[in-house]
Amino acid sequence: MKFDGYQTENFFDEMFDDKGRPRPGADLVVERINSLPAEELMRRQRAAERALLHLGITFSVYGDESGTERIFPFDIIPRIVQGDEWTIMEQGLKQRVHALNLFINDVYNEQKIIKDNVVPADLVFSAAGYRKPCIGLKPPRGIWCHITGTDLVRGSDGHYYVLEDNLRCPSGVSYVLENRLVMKRTFPMVFEACSVQPVTDYPSRLLDMLQGLAPRNVRDPVVAVWTPGIYNSAYFEHSFLAQQMGVQLVEGRDLVVNRGEVMLRTTKGLERVDVIYRRIDDDFIDPKVFRPDSMLGVPGLMEAYQKGRVALANAPGTGVADDKAIYAYVPEIIKYYLGEEAIIRNVPTYGCWREEELKYVLENLDKLVVKAVNESGGYGMLVGPHASAAEREEFARRLKANPRNYIAQPTLSLSRVPVLVDDHFEGRHVDLRPYILYGEDTYVLPGGLTRVALKKGSLVVNSSQGGGSKDTWVINSSCPLQP
Repeated sequence: MKFDGYQTENFFDEMFDDKGRPRPGADLVVERINSLPAEELMRRQRAAERALLHLGITFSVYGDESGTERIFPFDIIPRIVQGDEWTIMEQGLKQRVHALNLFINDVYNEQKIIKDNVVPADLVFSAAGYRKPCIGLKPPRGIWCHITGTDLVRGSDGHYYVLEDNLRCPSGVSYVLENRLVMKRTFPMVFEACSVQPVTDYPSRLLDMLQGLAPRNVRDPVVAVWTPGIYNSAYFEHSFLAQQMGVQLVEGRDLVVNRGEVMLRTTKGLERVDVIYRRIDDDFIDPKVFRPDSMLGVPGLMEAYQKGRVALANAPGTGVADDKAIYAYVPEIIKYYLGEEAIIRNVPTYGCWREEELKYVLENLDKLVVKAVNESGGYGMLVGPHASAAEREEFARRLKANPRNYIAQPTLSLSRVPVLVDDHFEGRHVDLRPYILYGEDTYVLPGGLTRVALKKGSLVVNSSQGGGSKDTWVINSSCPLQP
């Protein structure tokens, strides 16, 4: 099987330029795949799928009655990112997370950015992720968003754009680590020759960052990953990260607040917990402060947190900064706090709460993508060019009824990558989710999760909507050809 018949079809392709030549860094991968008999490439694809199945790489889809877990589809052709291009993205992501963290801290304390009318007060206070009980909170070293997953896309002009920020409980990093493990076995020589930047030290970096949050000066702080339980869509990831870091995976029923300290119930009695990587929404953390009907939370936890007895990552209330309405203001937020232009641009965004922009959106629904500001996973979304007249009419009704709840963006011509389809290659649209750890230092995982819209022509890459994944190779330099 060769790339000879592969067509970029006038899309920006991550592996080939518009003349069909491999992009810098992709030469060796293309050469190696072209050298393999079709049967051998298919055998490696099936071997990779079996390996992922045995590793238990799964996710759940809420409301799916066919079963609680699915295998995450995977394609063995890696996505190549050049090192110099990655360096710029890394700088842009650090800049963005730094500014968003200052924004969150400001919102819950001085509120200067609101008083200076840079971000409208009503948008901030009506954000679904804004939490009144967090007013006045001062997390250790002023850091709120310790773990962030930022979604990037590349347009037809070759530029990367930020599609959205995920600052609450971003998922997917476990797939990055497992995909890499499988790819090292699938193309060992090419992987070695390409000098791919490593990702396997992510769990140790995550653990170091979490331990650094410990509120006491303890030599060996106790860290735990807090999961809502086995029915959560990301349960595999929760258990995977806990296992990789060598820390306890806990549920709310395993924790109790005793004399102001957060304790873990063990077979040897209660054991103090210093840092909790919570993978549970704010609303369910503590029934005394947030939802009183939460059966997942720990009564008294927020009081212990406010008194500095335990650290939480991410801090409660970070969701105010990943509201899609706030996203529209991130370039201004960066400018306000850092005095810099955004290194990575936003996708041009229409805020439907602005009368003139709502009018434009309603008149151009057939050309735009409309998103509900608090939905994720591809839900609550209208892709105008692919929608029926009835679907557009229904969205127009929703927009008029609740304009605060929607943004709209032009339909980008997302970049594509070659994907193995039966006995040939076809182009499929992709995005990219790098992961950023913000502690004493800021670390960006090289590459991150490439999500692929496996359905031909689809722009929706989410796993819950039929998407798959690829390994992302950040190449230190152009691959040297082997002798």
